[in-house]
Amino acid sequence: MLPVNRQCELLGIARRTVYYRPVAAPALDEVLKRRLDELYTAHPFYGRRRMTAVLQREGYAVNHKRVRRLLGELGLQTIYPKANLSEPHPAHRVYPYLLRDVSIVRPNQVWSSDIT
Repeated sequence: MLPVNRQCELLGIARRTVYYRPVAAPALDEVLKRRLDELYTAHPFYGRRRMTAVLQREGYAVNHKRVRRLLGELGLQTIYPKANLSEPHPAHRVYPYLLRDVSIVRPNQVWSSDIT
């Protein structure tokens, strides 16, 4: 029989993985996940801070790190305005700049207006 050290070496795994026993998740995590899912369904714009505050008001002893971890496990993400909101729609027409190659050398050669 080969020693555990040699067996792990042949398999290409770390020896600590052989001795690792997974720890069962606390039963409270399942209750919290269910409640977070209900809160997210009702208020998808609540972030982890607001979710933490609501859960603490309901009597659960949680902190923001635990709420963030549980929301990540559930795959829930807060709905909020993302970046690049001013990107033009691809179907919108792009108007050319007509003065690009014009050199302005005298007064009243070019006029402009601003409707804002």
